[in-house]
Amino acid sequence: MKRKLIKLYDVILCTAFGAGFWPWGPGTMGAVVGVILWWLASLVLPYKALIIATVLAIAVVTVISIPSINRLERKWGPDPSRVVIDEVVGVWVCLLLVPKPMPWAMPYFTTWYWIIAAFVLFRLLDIFKPLPFIRRMEQLPRGLGVMMDDVVAGIVGALIMACAQLCILEFLVP
Repeated sequence: MKRKLIKLYDVILCTAFGAGFWPWGPGTMGAVVGVILWWLASLVLPYKALIIATVLAIAVVTVISIPSINRLERKWGPDPSRVVIDEVVGVWVCLLLVPKPMPWAMPYFTTWYWIIAAFVLFRLLDIFKPLPFIRRMEQLPRGLGVMMDDVVAGIVGALIMACAQLCILEFLVP
């Protein structure tokens, strides 16, 4: 009985409540789940609390997911497409730099623009891995490699968003 419960927990966690079973782009669906969870948290938490909660969620979910991914890889094979918790965490990393709404800088700092930008940037970086160090993360052992390529893609996406925000503040906002 205990063994089946652990397997169910692993499946629910690693497929992001079943999003990984989506037949057309399970990784994208996992990132959508991550955005929805983050957005729901943004509705109830002040901005600073949201950032702290996001950092804590990234750390906790990463740590508890790696052993679950390792167990599922034994059954489903290496880096199975159904495991999308890495996309959830990766998009959360990118969402860390969604700016607080700034009424004086509208429309450039409308939150939804940045949420969509974070999602698209993360997915492009995750799918194409244009920088060699993102792909190199996949070479880490098992669940760690599954998680870290998405975390690094999220970091790169967040840095791109930070640069875009600085450029907008410098050149577009009067």
